[in-house]
Amino acid sequence: MNWYLKVLKQYATFTGRARRKEYWMFFLFNIIISYGIMFIAIGLEMPSLSILSSIYSLAVLIPGIAVGVRRMHDAGKSGWFLLIPIYNLILACTDSEAGSNKWGPNPKSQTEEINQIGQE
Repeated sequence: MNWYLKVLKQYATFTGRARRKEYWMFFLFNIIISYGIMFIAIGLEMPSLSILSSIYSLAVLIPGIAVGVRRMHDAGKSGWFLLIPIYNLILACTDSEAGSNKWGPNPKSQTEEINQIGQE
């Protein structure tokens, strides 16, 4: 859940890098919440609750794009690669580029993790 909240805190931050774990955990929680709202709407037979699902989807659209762009940066590619359908899935699954690149330091490095722990 911390990874999901981390993405929401970086609402429209398109710079930097995002680890695979950050990207996929946001994706997982996003799917769980979306389907949860949908199943509750069906279970309670309240179609008006589906509007809540649409509002949620719009609310997480920008953070979803932002974490996708940061994930492309972590793979060493431009954020525009997010627009290429199959290739962006391959990049989202690949390991991060070792060391620093032009989008910032590798978020997997130990020094970065120490800095993040100090900020919390």
